[in-house]
Amino acid sequence: MNTETGWRGGEQQMAYLVEGLRTRGHGVRLALQPHGEAALRLEAAGFDVVRTRMRGEADPFSVLRLRRIVRAYRPDVVHLHTSHAHALGGMAVRWAGAPRPAVIVSRRVDFSIYRRSFLGLNGWKYRHGLDRIVCVSEAIRQVLVRDGLDPATLAVVHSAVDPARVRDARPVDVGARAGVAAGCPLVLAVGALVGHKGHTHLVAALPALRDAVPGVRVVVAGEGPLRPHLEAQARALGVADVLVLAGQVADLPGWFHGVDLLVMPSTEEGLGTSVLDGMAAGLAVVASRAGGLSELIDDGVHGLLVPPADPAALAAALARLLRDPAARARMGAAGRARVDAQFVADRMVEGTLAVYADVRAATGRTAAP
Repeated sequence: MNTETGWRGGEQQMAYLVEGLRTRGHGVRLALQPHGEAALRLEAAGFDVVRTRMRGEADPFSVLRLRRIVRAYRPDVVHLHTSHAHALGGMAVRWAGAPRPAVIVSRRVDFSIYRRSFLGLNGWKYRHGLDRIVCVSEAIRQVLVRDGLDPATLAVVHSAVDPARVRDARPVDVGARAGVAAGCPLVLAVGALVGHKGHTHLVAALPALRDAVPGVRVVVAGEGPLRPHLEAQARALGVADVLVLAGQVADLPGWFHGVDLLVMPSTEEGLGTSVLDGMAAGLAVVASRAGGLSELIDDGVHGLLVPPADPAALAAALARLLRDPAARARMGAAGRARVDAQFVADRMVEGTLAVYADVRAATGRTAAP
């Protein structure tokens, strides 16, 4: 179950998972928003999709519709991929009657469950009616432990990527697409234009970066509500010509082949699959030491890590690697090898299946089929 209408990292992870399950012979049914991007893409890929409207976390009609789906399908496992799916799907399973399936929840964000909790209800939601929480990074698991959740209910299965999706992509001439003169050093940032992605700190770093690396351009692939603020910030700092807000791009995998360096300046980041895509393409990465990013990047090996919300450190790290092609190449090769060894989609699918089997065995529901 997934309540999102758009397509971001969590939906891509869900797609990798259900494709891996189907390839291994498991039956999969998806409950998705009627007009959402996930329903369109996964139906086109031949999956069994039930389109059902899901509103908020407390819509009884959504719960009743989901309960009917559970009763009709009688699944062994119900996997809830979003916070709203957690609330609605959890209630639907409880009211669907026996036999009760195993209930798995994915947690992809690295902030406390109480930060956006109405009257503390998240504390109840995360302690009742589920069998395991799959955290996409160790950083998330540690947050949940600090929130007081039972460590026995928490499992870490890192998000992953399909390296071939990036490596086989048609290279994009990012400079031409962004209207940048040939030969300019190019830095790519990928992410929605929202606060926790840290783009305001990236823009604040641009004056120092421009002074250190004349001609540099920073291209941001993503869209969001902070666009007007970032544009105004760049104008106020005199770096409007350095920053290119490219918006949402349909052929993102090819962009990783058309830049010199990847930057991820987030102040919060569950793991960072865009970083994995960049590493799969052989890019060195400059990232903040936030959330699960340090689980992907060893400082000085696969890229450079800087403190979150530190524009000076960010500018210095970007300048250092832009001026050192040999270091970029060495770190890019190491990052590519790390993705191949630890962060491929098949490894994520097997890890998730192991959680399913463990839960079913622990609760007396036999091993996973």
